[in-house]
Amino acid sequence: MEGHDSKSQEIFSKILRAGRRTYFFDVRSTRANDYYLTITESKKHTNEDGSAYYKKHKIYLYKEDFLRFKDIFDDVTKFIIDEKGEEIISDYEPNDKSNSETDTTEKDKDSSSFTNIEFEDI
Repeated sequence: MEGHDSKSQEIFSKILRAGRRTYFFDVRSTRANDYYLTITESKKHTNEDGSAYYKKHKIYLYKEDFLRFKDIFDDVTKFIIDEKGEEIISDYEPNDKSNSETDTTEKDKDSSSFTNIEFEDI
């Protein structure tokens, strides 16, 4: 797919550090010399021996989708803030088996560390 090869050129970058997660916002160039955005989440994990490793997840966002992406992102972040406020609620205790979150996935457990990101520059 265009823009996904290793020769794509990085044009502009911003980094957001958020606890064990880091978000990379990178503007890259396609072979046709157009721009697209990659958003990469890198999360630090620890092996049993204490050494660190990182899991990365990346999305590609093309400019024809920017406005719809921004609109939906704004809608869902507004909904979350309106419903739950901006205060971080972190009641997950990994050693507490009585916690009501024991049946959720690891992704769901980590969702309480939501960081509000503005896409005004898109």
